[in-house]
Amino acid sequence: MSWKHKLAAATIVLSSTSITPNVQAQTANRGFSDFVSGAGTILYLGGGSLLPLLTDGADGGQHTLRILDAVGTSAALCYGLKEVIRSPRPDNERELDSFPSCHATTAFALARVQSHYHPDYAILWYSGAALIGYSRIDLNRHRAIDVLVGAGLGYLVGEIELGQKRGLLLFPLIRQDAQGNTVLGLQVKGEF
Repeated sequence: MSWKHKLAAATIVLSSTSITPNVQAQTANRGFSDFVSGAGTILYLGGGSLLPLLTDGADGGQHTLRILDAVGTSAALCYGLKEVIRSPRPDNERELDSFPSCHATTAFALARVQSHYHPDYAILWYSGAALIGYSRIDLNRHRAIDVLVGAGLGYLVGEIELGQKRGLLLFPLIRQDAQGNTVLGLQVKGEF
């Protein structure tokens, strides 16, 4: 399945929520959406990031770093946009951090990279990401546009991550200095 088909499927799933009434989750749904939006997201991101260490053999470490980089980069971009745009949340107008949904951004970044490494499981990764995005709308924490833009941003970051020759946009820098001391740091890579 091409990336365009994956993105179209995810967009259809997420955009279908925009035709539903904008109400908070009912009691039965709320518990499920609370789980998906909270602990479920942590399990999805944590498990999805660390799974390559168990399943990808010698490439597992590199795959995990690439996933963590895509998730971290997408989160940084998302939080930066939130600070600039300052959109009120649907459930609390005083909270000005609704747009875009960082849950959707990070989930779709992970889904894109994992789907590249494990194309047979792409539908599962994208379904998990879509479910996380839907839970944010169901809980009335985001509007559909917040989730759709977050999903697109995450997908784009994952695509850029995979398109890099050496892979990482942000990568650990571990080297020896002139005196032979180990230097640890973080280097930001970019080309214009």
